[in-house]
Amino acid sequence: MTTTRAAVLWDEPGTFNRYVDECCGICCEHLNQHLIAAPFYRGRYVSLIIPTGFANQAYSRLLPGLRAASERIERFVENGGRLLVFGAADERPGAYDWLPFGVEYHFEFGQRRLAVADGAERYIQLLDGYDLDAVETDGFFPAHEGEVIAATPEGQAVIIRKTVGKGEIVVTSTHEYPSAKFMGTFCTAERETLF
Repeated sequence: MTTTRAAVLWDEPGTFNRYVDECCGICCEHLNQHLIAAPFYRGRYVSLIIPTGFANQAYSRLLPGLRAASERIERFVENGGRLLVFGAADERPGAYDWLPFGVEYHFEFGQRRLAVADGAERYIQLLDGYDLDAVETDGFFPAHEGEVIAATPEGQAVIIRKTVGKGEIVVTSTHEYPSAKFMGTFCTAERETLF
């Protein structure tokens, strides 16, 4: 028996929440920067999702909450949770310093041609239905401690992943909604994990 459940971390519920809930058919809860940092909050999810622009103060105030909850996020993933993080959409360094592994991000909008790493079929489903010769992105990861899933022919990593304990983290700078097929797989597991 499996369960499908996700939480979208953002200041207020928005179109991404509706996409996950209505288009992907995934039971989706909204979490904001106050809840994730509150020690009394307890929720159970298969995956946590952080949309594009989380570090850009013009769009979101989520980054301080992510930093305050970094140990909690790491524990969630170590215990079997899954984390999907999109582009920071900000030039300042350190936007991913709350993750349990090193990730540097270069902010730069553009279409990029992507090559998929061998054995990465499960993760490249993120872009199912998109033209891999012209994927909208908001940057790339010039340095990281993860495994490259997709990169440009020049070697600019656009999708990376990392196993942490029993769970995993996928970080992507793709500036498109993830496919419903990928979301269905990524947000489904045999059990939920306590956050």
